[in-house]
Amino acid sequence: MARRAFYSFHFVPDNWRASQVRNMGVVEGNKPASDNDWEEIKKGGDEAIQKWIDDQLSGKSVAIVLIGEKTKGRKWIKYEIKKAWNDNKGVLGIFIHNLKDKDGNQATKGGNPFDDITVGGTNMSDIVKAYNPPFTTSTNVYNHISENLSDWIEKAIDIREEYE
Repeated sequence: MARRAFYSFHFVPDNWRASQVRNMGVVEGNKPASDNDWEEIKKGGDEAIQKWIDDQLSGKSVAIVLIGEKTKGRKWIKYEIKKAWNDNKGVLGIFIHNLKDKDGNQATKGGNPFDDITVGGTNMSDIVKAYNPPFTTSTNVYNHISENLSDWIEKAIDIREEYE
């Protein structure tokens, strides 16, 4: 079955890393907002941002949280995770700190954003998988994600079905 993905990530520091994952071609992803589009959406305030996220999540099978150095604790990342879960979509995380950015830099590993959210009294990080590729070389991290993403998505959807 063809899967469609919504990618959640902290835009400013991680958009280059996120684009690497999104462009792997493993799954069909949501249309990214350009810098200009995102600025226009933000001008509309919280209601406009929430509507944009809701529209982007519509018709998707899974939400993939690309976890960078400062992803954990961000308001809209939390909203996207909760919205995806409540809409019965698979949810998973991938640590992307060891992918290089446009300047060739890697980042420090950030915290798990699922630590901050509970589902029925259970910490979401005890339910949802957050994958940390076991490599430090950007090329190996990229290859590991590319080779495993389809399986991770199917696992996330299976996990979500257990909680319906």
